[in-house]
Amino acid sequence: MTILIPIIFFTIFICISALFIVKQQTAVIIERFGKFHSIRQSGLHVKIPLVDRISGRLSLKIQQLDVIVETKTKDDVFVRLKISVQYKVIKNKVYDAFYKLDYPHDQITSYVFDVVRAEVPKMILDDVFLKKDDIAIAVKRELNEAMMDYGYDIIKTLVTDIDPDAQVKEAMNRINASEREKIAAQFEGDAARILIVEKAKAEAESKRLQGQGIADQRREIARGLEESVEVLNKVGINSQEASALIVVTQHYDTLQSIGQETNSNLILLPNSPQAGSQMLNDMVASFTASNQIGEAMRKAKPKKSS
Repeated sequence: MTILIPIIFFTIFICISALFIVKQQTAVIIERFGKFHSIRQSGLHVKIPLVDRISGRLSLKIQQLDVIVETKTKDDVFVRLKISVQYKVIKNKVYDAFYKLDYPHDQITSYVFDVVRAEVPKMILDDVFLKKDDIAIAVKRELNEAMMDYGYDIIKTLVTDIDPDAQVKEAMNRINASEREKIAAQFEGDAARILIVEKAKAEAESKRLQGQGIADQRREIARGLEESVEVLNKVGINSQEASALIVVTQHYDTLQSIGQETNSNLILLPNSPQAGSQMLNDMVASFTASNQIGEAMRKAKPKKSS
């Protein structure tokens, strides 16, 4: 009885070790006496205990490897690039992926370094930012050609980060800030110029309308005076007397308007009726003298010789 117990436990152990499970999207390599025997996919499998062993497991999922490469651009700027390589093991090339490469990450990293340090030195720093997709395409093309024979498929390569030297970034920021300040100053100058021009146009339009208003006002005043003189002539008052009467009336209307305005400044004006008549005589004498001076200047002007 005591001998059966170890045999039972040994039998159970053998049965358990003979069964194994392979997860989804995983491949298991089976070796028999140290030699490759088979590849098992997902599911429940059986192997010969003590004869077969699981040599390794490979994931068939898409994996990502991030590689940071430091190199120099054409304009002598050191820059660090982060290259993200997405790859997977080809399902029907699991044997090559497992036995041909010990460290696939190191192999991929070496190819990424080689391609990036061959492509970036051909570009200036600005082109590295603009043509990062070209760098990624070059890395993918080179990796596909090299890694396909080893059972790896390169799905995609991405340049996920470009990090120039700190002093270079600071200089680039200063250049950008200066450029934006220049543009802002130009816009402010244009706005100020437009404001000045529009203000000048508004003032010119205001002056024009003001002059037009004054001209219309004087025209209406002259028309009113003409009508007033005609009315006075009809009742037997001659033009000179009518003009004197209108001047006196306007004189007293002016005094009345000044008196009604409480905020007006102090103005001294004669308030006798003779003042209006004297004002009219002075105006007539002034106009007569001006006409005589103009006539004398025209007569004294020398004639052009033929």
